[in-house]
Amino acid sequence: MRPTRTWTHRLYPGELRELSRVRRELTADLTGFDPGVADTLVLCGSELFANCVRYTASGTDHDGAVIRTLWLVGDRSLTLGFTDDGLGGTVPRIPTTRTPDEWERAEGQRGLLMVQESSTAWGYSPVCPFGDLGTHTWATFTLTTRS
Repeated sequence: MRPTRTWTHRLYPGELRELSRVRRELTADLTGFDPGVADTLVLCGSELFANCVRYTASGTDHDGAVIRTLWLVGDRSLTLGFTDDGLGGTVPRIPTTRTPDEWERAEGQRGLLMVQESSTAWGYSPVCPFGDLGTHTWATFTLTTRS
């Protein structure tokens, strides 16, 4: 299905200190949407941006960057995405091979589980199929219809 509205892509330096700007600009872009949905998108967007910075060249290069995308399909769903600079050597995944004790002690890698549980769907795709040149990770959120 084609987007009915797209927001201008936003480019951020690959630094965690940009997280407050990411949140602020996403909140501004979501003005007029249900506050609960907007808060959920900001929370999940924070996680996706942080993953780009922590696990890819976006956060290690002095020129590393992250691109944010946002689009609306009809009046039914919003899709939020982040594209990193690649070279992380892995793909986004929810770890499933931990013991309960390991899950209890783990400090990281729970964010994608939160994104999965908060969104209608999430996923990723490589920017280029024949090299680790970046990954676009996205999450879709269903909008409730107003009566």
